[in-house]
Amino acid sequence: MRHIAPALAALAMLSAPAGAQDRFADRVIEVREVAPGVAVMFGQGGNIGVSHGEDGVVLIDDQFAGLTDKILAAVDDLGHGPVRFVLNTHYHGDHTGGNENLGKAGAIIMAHHNVRARLAEALEEGEGTGGLPVLTFASGVNLHWNGEEIHIFHVHHAHTDGDSIVGFRNANVVHMGDTFFNKVTWPYIDLTAGGSIDGLIATAKRVLDHSDAETVIIPGHGPLADRADLAAYHDMLVALRDRVQQGVDNGETLDELQARNLTAGYEVGEGFITGPKFIEAVYKSLTGSTDYKPR
Repeated sequence: MRHIAPALAALAMLSAPAGAQDRFADRVIEVREVAPGVAVMFGQGGNIGVSHGEDGVVLIDDQFAGLTDKILAAVDDLGHGPVRFVLNTHYHGDHTGGNENLGKAGAIIMAHHNVRARLAEALEEGEGTGGLPVLTFASGVNLHWNGEEIHIFHVHHAHTDGDSIVGFRNANVVHMGDTFFNKVTWPYIDLTAGGSIDGLIATAKRVLDHSDAETVIIPGHGPLADRADLAAYHDMLVALRDRVQQGVDNGETLDELQARNLTAGYEVGEGFITGPKFIEAVYKSLTGSTDYKPR
């Protein structure tokens, strides 16, 4: 867990201090209703899922501290405040940066055990700003809220070692956190925090097995998706994993694999993670190395 600070710094994931909040001054929080009582917010950082209704509001992730006021204004526009619960899908700061603000405002922060452990270690090392989850779980928990059964379950060693998937059973909506990057960048496998390519594939397969053509899928980053989008993502991960594994079996080096441009032909933006860096993550995941930085 000593690699937490570099990973956070690399992603600019730490919550912004008061003096740095001007970077969010022009940021607009876009709200889109995806089913009755379920919405998504797009801002800067991980996509936020929202359950809203007579019981109050549940947020799935909360982006950066400097955006909290704008997020709460968007919640007010939905007309069902206050925020009662915040679920962190994993520990990265673009999904947890608003924890301290929302916790002080009365929200209960919840997450997998490993999320609290990693955030707590970052605090000890002076890299975090607070807002630890106060309710944690090992395998999952159900939240009966706003007439909905919200099923929260842990997936092992996918994007990190603390990822949660959130399913709204009645609404047929799933929030996948950063186990699913939809088209805007190559996936980030946080090897230093227990992530793995096989876990990422297994997570996509698990969601596919429990979804249908009408399921709305909220990715951690990128536009809303459906089952076909997730199936294409899963198949891409499998194909690239298998190509890298074949190269490893044949004795190819990482440089040789990257030179073969294995990611060519896929409709994925060269965003935060480039194609070569994704191949590096897959290679190191398959060979047991955790010496990986996304940039």
